[in-house]
Amino acid sequence: MNIFLMEMKATLKALLIWSICMFLGILSGMTKYTTYSSGGAASEALNKLPHSMKALFGMSSFDVTSMGGFYAFLFLYIELAAAVHAVLLGSGIIAKEERDKTTEFLMVKPVSRNTVITAKLFAALVNVIIINLVTLVSSILLVSAYNKGKDITGEIVLFLLSMLIIQLVFLTLGAMLSAVMKNPKASGSIAAAILFGSFVINEITNLADHLDALNILSPFKYFPYQDIVNGDGLNVIEVVLTLLLVAAFSVSTYFFYQKRDLNI
Repeated sequence: MNIFLMEMKATLKALLIWSICMFLGILSGMTKYTTYSSGGAASEALNKLPHSMKALFGMSSFDVTSMGGFYAFLFLYIELAAAVHAVLLGSGIIAKEERDKTTEFLMVKPVSRNTVITAKLFAALVNVIIINLVTLVSSILLVSAYNKGKDITGEIVLFLLSMLIIQLVFLTLGAMLSAVMKNPKASGSIAAAILFGSFVINEITNLADHLDALNILSPFKYFPYQDIVNGDGLNVIEVVLTLLLVAAFSVSTYFFYQKRDLNI
């Protein structure tokens, strides 16, 4: 069977579960928008929160009583979930073959290692794109259902475009670690630790502006949400530099996969 199709079949169940979870997460968030935008006791309590608390939850820069601001606040958690899916998917590309003792089956096929890893990366890319499209369509439909003000479809598209790039960063990071490390369990754990570490850095720099230099270590800070909400779009230089990082991780994955001693 074609390696790409094998990978797609192997990830189908997880893809369906993650897609449903993304939809339900956005739906759950949107149901809370009415509470924030109503101007009642909940809104008053929100406004009285200390700045540090608002910053911790990603609300300091946004008016969450407007749909644009509320979606920006919700998007951080949407993006975090998508990044977790991507990094686990990437870290499992090679590690699962050694964990499940199916490496021998792949290696006896009349294909090169480059062909194997290309098929695996392409399958992972398709998974990531599907999750992104599910999130995009769910966001547009659910936001439209709850939004009583300005249409923010254009902003949602930009948010999801930035999320796709961040998904690719963590996907290729996970794949690179999977190729570098011999211990299958360790590669997934370290990839997840790096992801959550970058999320913590994001939260720390929200609380302490003088630590903004650390933002380079957190992909969650590469595309400021405020720029999208304000209509400034995505910075082309930041997009190019981030895609170069994705390319570097991808090339490293190929290099280390060629050099590694597979446990057959």
